[in-house]
Amino acid sequence: MRTATAPRIEDRLFRDYTLTGFDEMFVGSGQARPHYRPLFARLSELPPQEIERRSKLADAMMKQQGITFTVYGRGSSTERIMPFDPIPRLVTAGEWNRIERGLRQRVRAINQFIHDVYHERHILKDNVVPAELVFGASGYRREMNGIRVPHDIYIHVSGIDLIRDPAGDYLVLEDNCRTPSGVSYVLKNREVMKQAFPFLFEDYAVRPVDDYAANLLAVLRHAAPPGVVNPTIVVLTPGAFNSAYYEHTFLARQMGVQLVEGRDLVMDNGGVFMRTTRGLERVDVIYRRIDDDYLDPLCFHRDSQLGVAGLMGAYRTGRIGLVNAIGPGVADDKGIYPFVPNMIQYYLGETPILGNVETFRPVVPTHKQHILANLDKLVVKAVDASGGYGMLIGPASTAAQREEFRATIEANPRGYIAQPTITLSQSPTIVEGGSKIEGRHIDLRPFVLFGEEIHILPGGLTRVALPRGSLVVNSSQGGGSKDTWVLREDAGPMAQQGAGI
Repeated sequence: MRTATAPRIEDRLFRDYTLTGFDEMFVGSGQARPHYRPLFARLSELPPQEIERRSKLADAMMKQQGITFTVYGRGSSTERIMPFDPIPRLVTAGEWNRIERGLRQRVRAINQFIHDVYHERHILKDNVVPAELVFGASGYRREMNGIRVPHDIYIHVSGIDLIRDPAGDYLVLEDNCRTPSGVSYVLKNREVMKQAFPFLFEDYAVRPVDDYAANLLAVLRHAAPPGVVNPTIVVLTPGAFNSAYYEHTFLARQMGVQLVEGRDLVMDNGGVFMRTTRGLERVDVIYRRIDDDYLDPLCFHRDSQLGVAGLMGAYRTGRIGLVNAIGPGVADDKGIYPFVPNMIQYYLGETPILGNVETFRPVVPTHKQHILANLDKLVVKAVDASGGYGMLIGPASTAAQREEFRATIEANPRGYIAQPTITLSQSPTIVEGGSKIEGRHIDLRPFVLFGEEIHILPGGLTRVALPRGSLVVNSSQGGGSKDTWVLREDAGPMAQQGAGI
């Protein structure tokens, strides 16, 4: 592996780079962390024109392949290309080992919690989690009470958002247990990097990510109804106007299964069938990318045209497998989030490996008092919102915005939580068309697959807040993404290691 000590942080592309909070690449001014030194040297050697040329090549590849997402607002929607920054985020083998152990522990506990909520409810009876929070969660589905699901697995696919605090410790920011999106960008980011910046891989042995589709397919097969040996699997999408439609088509194609909409499925004799040119074909497992509320108009939203009338009945009788199960939204309610460490201790008898961000709940009088007195310092979030919506970032807010949130919290304390404003870790990011590199704030969304065993995609989606100083990484709020490299323990020059990328 190259050793890189000559370049300085002030040189060339890094001339305006400043350190804020925990920096992924630099331990101090002019001093790159050991695992980043070869990358720092490579970047420092490149002329700005070459960085700009290759960055434009990466953007062109994204556009050509239609790697898009949709932003909604004020009665309209806009389809955009996912912004991509080509400087990878590196994670050492030691760091990743701890993250993996923490994610496995967390997902196991959350899955047991969901099962418990819809069956015996021991954790509620023992007052470990307040029952009123569970039954008041927008993601709680009373229709799931007493229903057995295959292998007692509810969250086959989850995306757990991680951040690093100023000390560099990984913390869980939130749990996404319903229909988490973003994994297609992980796979495409790696593909684009290998074509636009292949030489950056020469100094590293990077764990591959291209087996995700095969692992997801194995999870879907595992979710089949009892006795089904070779299940027919489909991906159920809301349609082309959904923000993650690109991902739905991409994953279906990668797995070699049909992409369907609700209108393509019908109920017959208690089972689910797909319309084909050869007639009706039985469906055994649905990887559904539709929220609970729209899955079955006979059971949930009556005006939904996205799902299948009668689907809940087939699910209740075990004739169809759903991934994820119905009802896991009770666990990723942000009002439930503060209790996940309690779940880990309650169900597993273990100390949490990954910590939570300190969280204040307005339903607790002392917490509410603290929140209202410090709205200018805290981040306030709606418990059932996502994508960066329904959120107040106190230090960046106006007095009018704070007063609006004050009134909303007073009227609905159950609907919000508040957390300290944490300066997310920052990572070097190309700005101004490639003429220089500055630090931008990032988070990490690893993807966890739960089937016969728990498998975690090495790396996940690193989201980056592209506007200077922004702490909001969501693509819907102007964020982009980076390739995430998990390094092998025997990391060395690719020419010698022969490791896959």
